[in-house]
Amino acid sequence: MLNKIKPYIYITPVTMLLAFVMGVGIFTCVGQSLGYFPQIGLNDLTFKYYEEIFRDKTFIRSFLFTLKVSLISSAISVFIGVLVSYFLSKTKHTKFREAIFKLPIIVPHIVAVVIVIIIFSQSGIISRLLYNLGIINDSSQFMQLVLDKKGLGIIMTYIWKGIPYVIITVYSILKSKSEKMELAAKNLGASEIQVFKRIVLPTAMPSMISSFLILFSFSFGSFEVPFLIGPSSPKTLPVYAYLIYSSSDLCQRPLAMAINVIISLSSIILLILYNKVFNKLYKFKV
Repeated sequence: MLNKIKPYIYITPVTMLLAFVMGVGIFTCVGQSLGYFPQIGLNDLTFKYYEEIFRDKTFIRSFLFTLKVSLISSAISVFIGVLVSYFLSKTKHTKFREAIFKLPIIVPHIVAVVIVIIIFSQSGIISRLLYNLGIINDSSQFMQLVLDKKGLGIIMTYIWKGIPYVIITVYSILKSKSEKMELAAKNLGASEIQVFKRIVLPTAMPSMISSFLILFSFSFGSFEVPFLIGPSSPKTLPVYAYLIYSSSDLCQRPLAMAINVIISLSSIILLILYNKVFNKLYKFKV
């Protein structure tokens, strides 16, 4: 019995410290979102800040913009990632190819933002190349992909980071589980499209859903990418919350905390959804 509980005894001090730090942060955030901020004379709990947030048109635009960017980037990442994984499973696996697809994962998001700016901005590599080829007469004629209102720069950054994650997640599943079934299906006369629809997709579906939810949850709460290359309006929720929080008017801070609580609740809902979906997917698994 002692040997079984030894690992838990060893990690107890660190666990208690982390729980305390996180607990204080969560308590402060929730408390301030409910109007409890004694430092500036707010002592009464109230939901008026949440009501104010949901009546704020800027918040609604920011929420819809964040939702759109997260959905599009996550869906495209999963779609391309699954297709690439499928074709990779049909070819010979090499360490060089593996390194290429793993590289974006280890690159920090800030570095990815710099790469997007260097390549896709109106003064970037592509714009200069088109100018030198005589396709455009001025850099302003190049499509604005950075700091644009549609969030294309943000989406491209998330896609570049998300596709390799999906490939690594799905590739091993396809390679280990679907190869024999595909061969059997082809021997029975199934076409490539039928094999992909009836075998590859069902096999990869759990990994696809988990990858989508993880990428969506991350991009929904991410700050640095939309802060650096996002539009001035609308802003994503994390950036909007940061700007309110950093305001010189401390009375605005409960509004920022309310937004942070909403973002956190969205992540918790996604986690619950993730667990429910996985339980259903594996319920009938042999």
